[in-house]
Amino acid sequence: MKPRFGWLIVSCAVAASLTACGKQQSGQQNAADGTTSTLSGKISIDGSSTVLPISEALAEEFGKQYPQVQVSVAKSGTGGGFKKFANGEIDIAGASRPIREEEDALCKQNGIEYIEIPIAYDAMAVVVNPQNTWCDSLTVAELKKIWEPAAQGKINNWSQIRPGFPNERLTLFGAGTDSGTFDYFTAAIVGKEKASRGDYTGSEDDDILVQGVSRNKGALGYFGLAYYENNQDKLKLVGIDSGNGPVKPSRETVLNGTYQPLARPLFLYISVKALERPEVATFVKFALENAGKLSDEVGYIGL
Repeated sequence: MKPRFGWLIVSCAVAASLTACGKQQSGQQNAADGTTSTLSGKISIDGSSTVLPISEALAEEFGKQYPQVQVSVAKSGTGGGFKKFANGEIDIAGASRPIREEEDALCKQNGIEYIEIPIAYDAMAVVVNPQNTWCDSLTVAELKKIWEPAAQGKINNWSQIRPGFPNERLTLFGAGTDSGTFDYFTAAIVGKEKASRGDYTGSEDDDILVQGVSRNKGALGYFGLAYYENNQDKLKLVGIDSGNGPVKPSRETVLNGTYQPLARPLFLYISVKALERPEVATFVKFALENAGKLSDEVGYIGL
């Protein structure tokens, strides 16, 4: 699946409407306080650990302009974030996949209207330990062989993956089942969302996965590219061969569609009710204007 650049049009349309909204609300703030820098309030963001670095960067930069607005950022995983969002517990949900029908239904049930905004593209990095000298690339078929449910308790050694690989125990690290990364990876590699072997170390915290792979010679794991780029000294990146030769994830290979099938968009979901608050509308406008640059800075591919 190549990047869907139609999302850019949606993002621009939302940006235009929020710019008008933001100007109106900023004017109200000026009338009350004389300056937009006195904007105050609280904004709650939760969800994908993959989107977390972007949300944190946005919160940090926004805080420099609006120090009296408290922006809290957490990582419950995409699924966990959507649960809180649908229950009205948070203002914004970060997601590494589009909202599901059942999650949308729960939002409707609870009267939560929302806007979906694509903010960046991400590539899932498949990584091994730096001491791994035998694996520079894997085919999609080999990844499926490793991760499909039928592999549980059976594919436990590198020698079982490809002739010529050594007799080295295979230890797996991957996204937790409440993560959008888990949903996307299983759909892209195994062919069915949530279809995965269960005998691996899973976590919604990508830092835990980085530590696991970096400490085990026979380890293999997957997570967002930004976490690899921030830990390159501890990990080895593996190329993925979908039929046209091995390709490693990068800005170029994601945008030209050659890093397949592990490239995906990242989203923010914003509560329409929360947008009525000046601090939230101002933050979302700020995000639309700055997410591209900040996404690039923290290792993603900005729109």
